[in-house]
Amino acid sequence: MTPEALNTFFSIGIGFALAGALVNGYQALAQRPAGFGLLQDGVAPKTFAAVPFLVFAAPFIIMRNTLRGVRVESRRMEFVMMATVIAAFWSMMSGTFFLMTLRAAGLLV
Repeated sequence: MTPEALNTFFSIGIGFALAGALVNGYQALAQRPAGFGLLQDGVAPKTFAAVPFLVFAAPFIIMRNTLRGVRVESRRMEFVMMATVIAAFWSMMSGTFFLMTLRAAGLLV
């Protein structure tokens, strides 16, 4: 396995872990699951505050909603595969950003 591929898989894993931690932390504090409905409150300060949260939490929310949709709505497997690819790509981007931030702060070599 090349170092680039290993770095990509590491970024995907870090992105999913970060998303899961954010969503579970939100659920522990707010006593309700996080979702994209946080953006439906109109123009308000808490709506603008939800945007950076959802940027990093989106892979977990996408996969949670997709897997729930498979059980409840019997969604087709093509939809599940497409949602998984989108969540993995999003997770790779947020994981890469998080790792770059850690490197810039000097916390990661």
